[in-house]
Amino acid sequence: MGGWVFSAQHAGRCFLPDFTGLFLLFATFPPAVVTCKPMPVVPSSYSESRGRFTCSRPILTNNFAEEREQAVRLHAISTGTVQVKKSQLRGRGRGLRRRLSFLFDKEWTAPLPIYAWLLEHPEGLIVVDTGETARTKMPGYFPWWHPYYRFGVRLRVRPEEEIGPQLLSLGVRPEDVASVVMTHLHTDHSGGLHGFRHSKIYVSPEEYALARGTVGTLLGYLPQRWPEWFQPEPIMFESVPLGPFSRTARLTAVGYVTIVPTPGHTVGHVSVVALSEGITYFLAGDTSYTLRLMEEQEVDGISPDEEEALRTLRKIRQYCSENPTVYLPTHDPHSAQRLAGKVTV
Repeated sequence: MGGWVFSAQHAGRCFLPDFTGLFLLFATFPPAVVTCKPMPVVPSSYSESRGRFTCSRPILTNNFAEEREQAVRLHAISTGTVQVKKSQLRGRGRGLRRRLSFLFDKEWTAPLPIYAWLLEHPEGLIVVDTGETARTKMPGYFPWWHPYYRFGVRLRVRPEEEIGPQLLSLGVRPEDVASVVMTHLHTDHSGGLHGFRHSKIYVSPEEYALARGTVGTLLGYLPQRWPEWFQPEPIMFESVPLGPFSRTARLTAVGYVTIVPTPGHTVGHVSVVALSEGITYFLAGDTSYTLRLMEEQEVDGISPDEEEALRTLRKIRQYCSENPTVYLPTHDPHSAQRLAGKVTV
């Protein structure tokens, strides 16, 4: 995962640093949208055993002049757990030293969740990230020579924890999902892509370009594990602001669900914002590993551009200070509980 992240209940993967230079070392010594005011989801029930949150509220029509009852449900789906080095959550040092600190760090985190998200919206089902796959335990799934996979991450995903079976348990067939938004393409976010052949899959052009081919593999992405048919739709941002974010891409016609650029963890990282009744649900991917790290403005240990990551954290904190926001990072053990309780920053 050239910049991995891992989810709450069952994964084992993380975020990867820029390993282009480090690869040379190991090669020498081979190791043995136009914004109408969106509306968020408001919870009505939560099942901790499945990490689900259900909401049902009225939403506005296109002209915002009247309301009509619509069922909107947001589910937090944990696709396994991941352990990474503590220096990956909170970077230590600067530059190359920060990005390689996981090699020398002997302290592992507790198992962290790997969340994917299902939004049941009147315009169609939307999935944000696809979590990890149980195939990661197969011999040879990860490049044997990559230092991050050898020394930096531990994934645990059972077949029944993959996103496909979990959607079916919610009464949703993967082929009925209209849209999939990838916050980025690290393996713990893209491992479940195979189930969404019939969906429109959205990825930022910068992310897709970087993650492909040999360069992507050196950086910790796994393009060789993507489905052969994978040709994502590029996210096209417009100069329509949402708070401190100067560009947005509308995912739904009315703008209840909006994509914002949040580069840092990866060059093309994005987040998804859902708004309702004055509350924002900020599906943050790996902008930070926890709410606390965002509040403390702590850049992780694998972001390729520390200053870019810090600018993104500042924008998120500003947005949260101006709008009641439920902040939902992929690997925060408390994300599902915050969602269920509508706990804002």
